[in-house]
Amino acid sequence: MIMKPFWLKLSSVLAAGTLFSCSSTPAPSNSSGGAAGTGRLQTVLGRGQLKCGISGELPGFSFLNPKGKYSGLDVDVCRAITAALFDKPDAVEYRQLNAKERFTAVQSGEIDILSRNTTWTMSRDTENKLEFAPVVFYDGQGMMVRQNRGLKTLKDFQGKAICTQTGTTNEQNLSDQMRKLGVQYKAVVFEDVNATFAAYAQGRCDGVTSDRSQLVSRRTKLPQPEQNIILPELLSQEPLAPAVSDGDTQWSAVVRYVVYALIQGESLGITSQNIGQFASSTDPVIRRFLGQEGELGKGLGLSKDFAARVIKHVGNYGEVYDRNLGLKTSLKLERGLNKLSTQGGLMFSPPFR
Repeated sequence: MIMKPFWLKLSSVLAAGTLFSCSSTPAPSNSSGGAAGTGRLQTVLGRGQLKCGISGELPGFSFLNPKGKYSGLDVDVCRAITAALFDKPDAVEYRQLNAKERFTAVQSGEIDILSRNTTWTMSRDTENKLEFAPVVFYDGQGMMVRQNRGLKTLKDFQGKAICTQTGTTNEQNLSDQMRKLGVQYKAVVFEDVNATFAAYAQGRCDGVTSDRSQLVSRRTKLPQPEQNIILPELLSQEPLAPAVSDGDTQWSAVVRYVVYALIQGESLGITSQNIGQFASSTDPVIRRFLGQEGELGKGLGLSKDFAARVIKHVGNYGEVYDRNLGLKTSLKLERGLNKLSTQGGLMFSPPFR
């Protein structure tokens, strides 16, 4: 806007390595039919590293873990891309960006991909010239308040101060909802997410609004988290998705199908733990997905086993979700709409064929 670890057994690593490491990334062709070496994919391959724009301030999505490494759902998206490209998940340079500067970083080419709890909107898709990948987290905007303030609905904020971050859909949605309700409030606006929540913690505003996942995440950092509640009202729907610069169809397709590979892997029941067991599968759908037959990666400029690389190194979408946001993490976020479509959620992939 914003752990249930799965470690590979040695036998699975060896089996998966034998099965999936033999193919190399083919020399990619330019998506527009021109000479190779002119698109973002070729730039990243030539550099040997992906430049990924993140927040870096949001536990569960992108933050420095106790080991000093970036971790989270948004981080794993970038790790999945380099797993597909290089068979190495950590060939990533992370750039921390605030909400105001994130789009300029994409448009200028400073970063290759923005994976920063960013809501997919029509204006960002068109006016900001971004190309969005599939949604990686379905969210909604909420409001957090201190229990002792007695605020239970948005209508209770008449004359109250609300902290929010500028350059976000949160600021705009808050204005729209309060205007619709006829509620006059005072907006306390900051560019930096840390300043936003620090002001709330200091009592400079009566409530703070953001994506509900971000509120849950930031609440864990407050001095007395249990004394803060998230109101049940939703101000908006917030589909969060990675984005790249518009106009490079090959690069956007690469990012799109890496995200879909995470989802399809879960649909097929293939995990980072059991992928080696599929070496002898006779199921044509699984064989195509893992690159055991066919040339699905060729049209993207990738190796035919790019999806297998993603699952081997990063896991499927369910593993990524559980590791970063799930019920065994401090956030304890139910999957809800982020379940597979076969389980009542919205997550599904087009066929890998």
